[in-house]
Amino acid sequence: MRGSLAVSLVALTLACIPSTLAGDGSSQDPSTGRKFFPKDWVSGFVDFAVAPPHNEPDVNRCASSAGADGGAQAPCSAFARYMGSGYVELRPVGTGPFRRLFVFFEPRAFMGGNVPQFSYTASMSPIALERAEGLGVSVTRNLELRLTTHRVDWFGKYNNNLGAADLGKNGPLSVYTTVSARWYFGGYGHRVSGY
Repeated sequence: MRGSLAVSLVALTLACIPSTLAGDGSSQDPSTGRKFFPKDWVSGFVDFAVAPPHNEPDVNRCASSAGADGGAQAPCSAFARYMGSGYVELRPVGTGPFRRLFVFFEPRAFMGGNVPQFSYTASMSPIALERAEGLGVSVTRNLELRLTTHRVDWFGKYNNNLGAADLGKNGPLSVYTTVSARWYFGGYGHRVSGY
């Protein structure tokens, strides 16, 4: 708890650094912008992907030999065919030192029901919703500090044990928190309004 409090205090302190000291080169006139909910306060993207047969993403819930436990009817079939993902960033403060703070949400949905070497279906059965959410602060024009929590919600039959091939819910898609720094380069990630 003390660690996350310390990170929050550092992020708040960095958010309050005047832009002239941070060297962001922003020439935005605060008097022309809205204090709360500026024009571009929500940004992000959505994405949908389809994996061809014999190339299903493994969400690391079932062993690769899942078909040995029932063949095409194996209970552990958490190999996705479809993936939907997105990223939403909210910057509700338009002027002042808190304009550097933002909240983000990054969901990723996995759907399918395939058993490698035995069953390749077009099923869109929901498997899991992986999500990362957190807080961030733009330190300079190219550098962000982020506090991110990550978790996975398993759907339907994947909430229970899936037999001998089940690797459990605590694989790499589990619950964790990270503190990170993100550096943008080459024009990527720059917003028209500066921050």
